[in-house]
Amino acid sequence: MSLTHALCHELGAPPMLDPGPIVFVVDDDISVRESLELLIRCEGWQPETFSSGQEFLARPRALVPSCMVLDFSLPGLNGLELQKRVAVERTAMPVIFISGYGDVPMTVQAMKAGAVEFLTKPFSEEALLSAIRAALERSRVALSREAEIRSLRDRYASLSRRERQVMALVVSGLLNKQSGGELGISEITVKAHRGKVMQKMKADSLADLVRIAAKLQSAPATMTAA
Repeated sequence: MSLTHALCHELGAPPMLDPGPIVFVVDDDISVRESLELLIRCEGWQPETFSSGQEFLARPRALVPSCMVLDFSLPGLNGLELQKRVAVERTAMPVIFISGYGDVPMTVQAMKAGAVEFLTKPFSEEALLSAIRAALERSRVALSREAEIRSLRDRYASLSRRERQVMALVVSGLLNKQSGGELGISEITVKAHRGKVMQKMKADSLADLVRIAAKLQSAPATMTAA
């Protein structure tokens, strides 16, 4: 038993007062699940363990930074198949693979699909903890970006049809007079709509509005709050 495990058994894991990062462990070996659960809890993260991919997929998406420690060989849905589902349905959840054996093609396949790390058992605690820290930070950044995009989409949804037309022309580089000509309205009316757009989109300047429009255009259509 490692020093970390010994201390945790002796002192008990720190209490989780507030919802924090979750580390999901999917492994059909109960001894591995129990060992990793203790290690994760001792780091102050929330562990959740599952014996199969199907069992994990029944769990609703976590809305806090999270990652998955995933065994490559699982009954039913194997590790790579589960990774593909996670990549589509839970985009802010990085995956760390663990395996009792490893070969180059398998590792390459997992890493190409976006895995943060591929560790072969037995691996050191620090190697796993380091990978988890990196994965949770990546998840935090992804969730932050999702929240920002949702906020921008909500603001854009509050624009009227005419305001959206004016915004599109303004960010394309047209002057107010040119935008008015395109829409068949006066320059003064364009200015009024432009002011409303800036206010509703919470843009401090034209450059800021252009950046907002670029973010909205580049955001994946599947990025939702679900």
